[in-house]
Amino acid sequence: MAELKRVLNYPTLLLIAINSIMGTGIYFLVGAGAKHAGPASLISWVIMSIIALYVASCFGELSGMFPKAGGVYEYAKQTYGRFPSFLVGWLAFMSGNITIAMLIVGGIQYLLPFNAPFMKIGICIMFLLLFNFMAFRGMKTSAIMLISFAVITIGTLFFVVLWGLPKVIISNFVPFFPLGKSTIFITIFFIMETFFGWESAVNLAEETTNPEKVIPKALVIGTAIIAVLSILLAVVSIGTQGYAVAAASSAPISTLGEFYFGQTGGDVFTLLIYVAIVGAVAGWVVSAPRLILALANDKLFLSQFAKIHPKYNTPYKAIIFQATVSILLVIIGSGSYSALLALLIPMALIMYALVLLSVVIQRFKNPTLPRPFKAPFGKIGPLFVVGIFAGLLAIWLRIEHGAINVLNLGLSLVTLGIPLYFLIGIYYDPKMIASANDITSRLMLLTESINFPKKVRKKILDVIGDIRGKTIVEYGCNVGTLTKILANEAGPEGKVYALDISKNDLRITRKRIDRLVWESTKLKHARVLILHDVNQIHRVPREIGYADVVVSVGMLSYLQDVERILTGFNKILPNDGRICFVEYSDFFKIIPNVEWLDDNRGIERIFREHGFSVQVHREKGLFWNYIYVYGMKSEKDVAFV
Repeated sequence: MAELKRVLNYPTLLLIAINSIMGTGIYFLVGAGAKHAGPASLISWVIMSIIALYVASCFGELSGMFPKAGGVYEYAKQTYGRFPSFLVGWLAFMSGNITIAMLIVGGIQYLLPFNAPFMKIGICIMFLLLFNFMAFRGMKTSAIMLISFAVITIGTLFFVVLWGLPKVIISNFVPFFPLGKSTIFITIFFIMETFFGWESAVNLAEETTNPEKVIPKALVIGTAIIAVLSILLAVVSIGTQGYAVAAASSAPISTLGEFYFGQTGGDVFTLLIYVAIVGAVAGWVVSAPRLILALANDKLFLSQFAKIHPKYNTPYKAIIFQATVSILLVIIGSGSYSALLALLIPMALIMYALVLLSVVIQRFKNPTLPRPFKAPFGKIGPLFVVGIFAGLLAIWLRIEHGAINVLNLGLSLVTLGIPLYFLIGIYYDPKMIASANDITSRLMLLTESINFPKKVRKKILDVIGDIRGKTIVEYGCNVGTLTKILANEAGPEGKVYALDISKNDLRITRKRIDRLVWESTKLKHARVLILHDVNQIHRVPREIGYADVVVSVGMLSYLQDVERILTGFNKILPNDGRICFVEYSDFFKIIPNVEWLDDNRGIERIFREHGFSVQVHREKGLFWNYIYVYGMKSEKDVAFV
C-alpha cells in the first residue's frame, strides 16, 4: 500500500517553515504598522515577536507529542474529541484556503497594482495549477521548489535590511508616539498575520525525518528569524523614509527599493517580492492537502481523499480537491487582499487559541506522555496568550468599522462544516447512521413511493425469482416497504428476517406487519422476524443461521467491513442461493459515492472473491441513480438474464 515518505530533513523543513509562515505580512504590514502607530509600531513588532515565539514553542510541544499529518486537527483530536476536532480541522482547512487566496491576491497586487481583474485571475490560476502539479509529483520535487523560493525570499529581505541599516536617520523616529500610546495594541492585531502559518509546517510531520525533534526546532528557529527580519524591516522602512512615507505605501519593500536604487530598483524588488509571495503560496499548496488526508484517514472526510499515489507517494486526490477550492476562492476574493486578511485574522486567532489550550489540557491530561520539546510555563503561559488574543479581538471589534460582520462571516464559514460532519458521519458512524434513520423514518414512510419506487421493487422480485416457502434475509428493511411484499411472496411456509439499525424504522415495520396479519382472513404470508442490530454495518447477526435469499436496499454505502459481511452471507446461503443488493448512487447528483461503488468491475471482483457470481447494472433516476448488484453463491461465473 502506498504511503507518505519521510524525505524532509531539518534544513529543508526550516526553509519551508520560514517560507510558509512569512506569507505576505512581512511585505505589506510594515506599512500598516506605521499607519496605525507610527514609529511606536516597533514596540508592536517586538511584542508580537515575543508572542509568536511562544506560540511557536507551543506548536513545537504538540508536534513533538503527536508528529502526524494534519497538525492542528491531530492536536484537537487528542485533546477535545471527535466533533470538536473536526471543527478545528475544518477551521484550519478554511483558514488555509483563505490564506492561499490572500497570498496569491496579495502577490498579484504587488506585481500589478493597476486594475486588470481578468488578467490577474488568469495569472493566479496559472501559478496555482503549476504549484499543485509540483505537489502532485512528490515531496522531493516540491521541496526543491520550496527551498528555491525560500532562498530568494530570505536573500531579498536580508539585502534590503543590510543595505538600509546604514541609511537609518534617528530623527525619523521622533516623535515616537505621534498617534498615541494606545495604538500599539491595535497595531499588534493588524501585523500579527506576519507570523501566521505554523500549522502549514506541522502538516508535513509524516514526511519529515525525526519529526519529534526536527519540527519544534524548525518552528522556533524559523519564527525567530522572521521576528528579527520583521523588526529590522520596520526600523529600515521608517528610519530611512519617515513613518508617513512608509504608512502611505501599499508595497513598502518596493518603495524601499525605489528609494535605494531609483525606479529600476523598485521594479526589481517588486518582481523579487512577488516571487517570494508566490513561494509562500507554494508552501501552503504543498502542505494543506495533508490536513485533508488526516481527516479522510479518520473518516471525518470522504475516504477517497486518503488515497496515496502509488508512484509519487502524494495524496493526489486531496491535492486535486485543494486546487479546486483554492481556485474558486481566488476568483471570489480577487482584488480583495484587505478583505481576505480581515476575514483570516479572527479565524486564525480562534484556531490558535484552541491549539494553545490543548497544551494546557495535555499537561494535566497526559503529564507523563513524552515531550521531546516543552514550551515554557506550559500550564499558565498559553492561557495568558489566549487572553491577549481575546483582548485584541475585543479591541478590533470595538474600533474597526464592520468588524462584527467580518467575524460573523468567518463563523458562518466554520458552521458550514457542521452539516458536512453529519453527512460524512452518515457514511461511517453507526450511531449517527441509526440516529439519522430514526429521525427520518416517518418521512421515509410518507415518501416511500419516491425513494423506493415500484419499478425498483418489481426488479428486485424479478431478480431473486420464486421465493415461495423460502427463507429471506432483508438486510436493512427501512420502514418495511419491501418487507410486506417479501412476506406475501414467500407465503405461509416462508420466513423473512427483517434487520435494521434504526429502532424507529423497525417500529414502523412491525406495525405494518401486524396490520398485514390483522387484515388477513387466513395465513397467506411468511413469518416475519424483526431484528435490531447496532452492529449491522459490521457483520451478519449470529441469530441468522440459514437463508435462501439475501435482499438489501440502500445498505452497501454504509457497510464498514464489506468483506466480513459477504463472508457471513456466504456461510448462511446454500450453493445457488440468490442475492440482490440495490444501492442509491450519485445522490442528488452532487454527493459522491463511497469509493468502491464507483467501479462495476471492482464490485464484481469483491463479490467474486467471496464466492458470489454477480452482475452490476446501473439505472438513472430523478434525484439519484441506482446500482443493482445481483447474482448467486457459485464457484463459477454465471450469466444472468
